[in-house]
Amino acid sequence: MDQDFAAILGEADERLYDIRTSHPGTSGKLPLTDRMLRTAPSGDLFGWSQNVGMGWQPSKLGGKEFLLLSTQGGIRREDGAPIALGYHTGHWEVGLLMEEAAQTIAEAGGIPFAGYVSDPCDGRSQGTTGMYDSLPYRNDAAIVLRRLIRSMPTRRGVIGVATCDKGLPAMMIALAGMKDLPGILIPGGVTLPPDHGEDAGKIQTIGARYANGEITLEAAAELGCRACATPGGGCQFLGTAATSQVVAEALGLTVPHAALAPSGQEIWREIARQSARAMLHMERKAIHLRHILTDAAVRNAMVVHAAFGGSTNLLLHLPAIAHAAGLKVPDVADWREVNRQVPRLVSVLPNGPVPHPTIRAFLAGGVPEVMLHLRSLGLLDLSVMTASGIRLGQVLDWWEGSERRRRLRQRLMELDGVDPDTVILSPQRAARMGLTSTVTFPTGNIAPEGAVIKSTSIDSSVLDDQGVYRHLGRARVFTSEREAIRQIKQGGIRPGDVMVLIGRGPSGTGMEETYQLTSALRHLSFGKHVSLITDARFSGVSTGACIGHVGPEALAGGPIGKLRDGDLIEIVIHTRTLEGEIHFLGDGDQAVSPEEGAEILRQRPPHPGLAADPDLPEDTRLWAALQAVSGGTWRGCVYDVDRIIDVIEAGKRALGWNS
Repeated sequence: MDQDFAAILGEADERLYDIRTSHPGTSGKLPLTDRMLRTAPSGDLFGWSQNVGMGWQPSKLGGKEFLLLSTQGGIRREDGAPIALGYHTGHWEVGLLMEEAAQTIAEAGGIPFAGYVSDPCDGRSQGTTGMYDSLPYRNDAAIVLRRLIRSMPTRRGVIGVATCDKGLPAMMIALAGMKDLPGILIPGGVTLPPDHGEDAGKIQTIGARYANGEITLEAAAELGCRACATPGGGCQFLGTAATSQVVAEALGLTVPHAALAPSGQEIWREIARQSARAMLHMERKAIHLRHILTDAAVRNAMVVHAAFGGSTNLLLHLPAIAHAAGLKVPDVADWREVNRQVPRLVSVLPNGPVPHPTIRAFLAGGVPEVMLHLRSLGLLDLSVMTASGIRLGQVLDWWEGSERRRRLRQRLMELDGVDPDTVILSPQRAARMGLTSTVTFPTGNIAPEGAVIKSTSIDSSVLDDQGVYRHLGRARVFTSEREAIRQIKQGGIRPGDVMVLIGRGPSGTGMEETYQLTSALRHLSFGKHVSLITDARFSGVSTGACIGHVGPEALAGGPIGKLRDGDLIEIVIHTRTLEGEIHFLGDGDQAVSPEEGAEILRQRPPHPGLAADPDLPEDTRLWAALQAVSGGTWRGCVYDVDRIIDVIEAGKRALGWNS
């Protein structure tokens, strides 16, 4: 016998042949009634047969059924040791939250069911073709999650458990679409930083820093080993994962003080038990998701996002949640208005000014603590309903005098010697420390539909005394992220350059996230003197003068796709008034006016290297086409079914298919 084949078959074992062809089955009787047998769907009756087949006691089948959905990944032993790794820490421990919630429901006489739709890791896929599936995955997962909810027709409510960049927005979108059900979300929390070392954001720049001689091989290896200091939870900075947790709580979808809890710890487990009890209460009181997700709740979430200084990726996700809930979709004007009104109050990684990890934001009071300050400014609608079954104003009244608040803020002082009021600041203190609002939406002849910059993250040393960033420089144009990062690593980028990355929007790469570029510029000594403009998107840790979401995207005919090496680019960002412009001013020694520049670009052909990535999956091409006719990135990259059908019908008529 072939030796390899023999190794595959393995050693014979007598137990292999101890086979049964039938089994007595579960003892007892289903608690059926005459009415059930005459009127219930056959699926309900057969479901009971399957329930006892899986081991549920027949006498307990009359309880109310609840569905738990999570993004769990990997296979763990009971002691937490890995049998098969997950994609990331964010879904590694969430099964423990599922267990706590399920046990709480069962102890109350309910019947918990569980389903799983795992999720990818944006950090793991940075700089790879895996990123081409990242944003499209969100829509796909939301569809599957909704199908799972609808496929359990006897469920009385849904609990979603998720942590990270795409799984958590997908879960919120799925819940938002189930308007007539009780629903609640359990955030998966955060991982802890190492006692000594670097956070999971900075550690992603070891390659660029090593290539530029700013870190040794030995240091990179040691720091990389310690960065994810605990096995579960989202990253320790206010990136997309952490911001999504904050937004979930701000929407009212969680119990109070749920976002950013330390994964695996008892306070984190208690949030799952509280959430299950809240779900039972919602079902009894007929509180449905339509009562929680309202236009006012979306506005509150935008306000809290601005106060935290959260990820720009939520400009894609929050509109998608609103769309799924059938609410007004916030547009650029709405975001601009909120960010002009709301002061940034949180000092955490990556924006600072003090680089506190997210666990400190949790101990300092998290979302409800920030909301106390926002309430004092009159910026919140306190009448909105929350998943706890009470209104936001009542939640904040409880939080203000709660033992939990007092003890956790005290614990932060005891453990880290940090005053909680230096992590979550009063509006007055934030103003004295110079914290600026979160995002600016520049326009110009390069971005006539608009763009986004996390202006709060621009290094203060390159701002003038009015808080204005000005950069007049020559373009270095790239049509692939791979070449752009190669030039950074090989010294091809110099202070004063304006990096322009084109063809990386939805049609080119699925709107890849270019964090490896923005993080490299953040953590290289000269990076603050380099700007970046792209039609791609950034992580929540986007830093420096990095301008993304440029519209129209290059492959949709946007003028950004016509730029060339050596073009003169002007960037002006007012970090206080949140106004900005990005203009092409010609390709000669003398600058032309923005209007003249627009005309030059209009007459130019596209960049000769501009094309969709050859590795772009067919699935992502379809996603890009569907979201484009649904309103594109500024409507959240959603699937607007009515718009899509209208376009299909118009196409059929144009092709004569209806005749």
